[in-house]
Amino acid sequence: MLINFFLTLRRYKVPVTIRELMDLLAALDQGVVYSNVDDFYLLSRTCMVKDEKNYDKFDRAFSSYFKGLEDLHGMLESLIPDEWLRHEFEQSLSAEELAEIESLGGLEKLIEAFKKAKEEEAKKAEEGEEGKDGDEGDADKEGKKGEGGLGRGKKKKAKKVWDQRQYKNLDDSVELGTRNIKMALRRLRKFARTGREEELDMDDTIRSTAHNGGMLDIKMRPERKNTVKVLLLLDIGGSMDAHVKVCEELFSATRTEFKHLESFYFHNFIYESVWKDNRRRMNERIPTWEILNKYAQDYKVVFVGDATMAPYEITHAGGSVEHWNEEPGATWLSRFSSLYERLVWINPTPQETWEYSTSVSMTQELVEGRMFPLTIRGLEEGMNLLSK
Repeated sequence: MLINFFLTLRRYKVPVTIRELMDLLAALDQGVVYSNVDDFYLLSRTCMVKDEKNYDKFDRAFSSYFKGLEDLHGMLESLIPDEWLRHEFEQSLSAEELAEIESLGGLEKLIEAFKKAKEEEAKKAEEGEEGKDGDEGDADKEGKKGEGGLGRGKKKKAKKVWDQRQYKNLDDSVELGTRNIKMALRRLRKFARTGREEELDMDDTIRSTAHNGGMLDIKMRPERKNTVKVLLLLDIGGSMDAHVKVCEELFSATRTEFKHLESFYFHNFIYESVWKDNRRRMNERIPTWEILNKYAQDYKVVFVGDATMAPYEITHAGGSVEHWNEEPGATWLSRFSSLYERLVWINPTPQETWEYSTSVSMTQELVEGRMFPLTIRGLEEGMNLLSK
């Protein structure tokens, strides 16, 4: 059964492997859940899904495969012969209880009487519900009062957990939060062991102890640290004011994820100078040439901006709206593209609107098509490109 379930997940593009399937089988073998499809849903999702963005795909696959199934007990029961169930039931009864069942006409008669009683009870409940249709509001209120808030009205069948699709908005095209940004940025991480030997190397300790005749020989190693170096340049002010919140989240996430991070601000487009502090941007500017000379080619460069401006701000000297720029912005961006092999431009505006902006198209061309939207999917694609 679970092999076909596994294949269904793969068909719905849930990235599961044999490792996840084995984990699920091991959990079932330990009796973590039994006879309850809701519990099995939570367990299987925990074992099979490693990324929140795939929750919705998993729910759709689960719903498709287990359509119409109320609980696992019913499915298992259909696979067990009636004779086995009867024998197991009779073994659980005492001699007096068996004698009493025989006096009632046998187990078949008892089951038949039980079914008849259930049918009559269901019929009465249905008739009672029809009688309340004319005064549904008052009756429902009275029922709720009489039953401690549960009510006596007809119960609506609860919607299955996996059909509620409460995670469907965790898709990879939705707007970001700081946590989701961090998850996407982690694709760029590259770890190396550097610095002092402060971490226990368990494998090497065991190996060395074994070679030492059982005498403990502790081995230490440097801690693994993210060695990726990032140069972040952020457009600030003007049309970017509408994207302050998401850019703040991106900035916060990058500062957390990357130890080697250098960030600078610019307005509209990159020119001959940038700055670190917006409060002192007119007095404490840093020459762009200094940036290009100071940070080596192994830095990953990320521009963040909507690239929305008058085209002449990119193509002409003096195009800047704040000062006289001796060289066009396009010249400066080309210098970055030529020096840094790993460079992307992250655009917070919706991707479907880019084709209507001349300046966005020009910027895309200058960065050789390496412009990505500020969404989970866009960040993941951008980080994948930078990590190659």
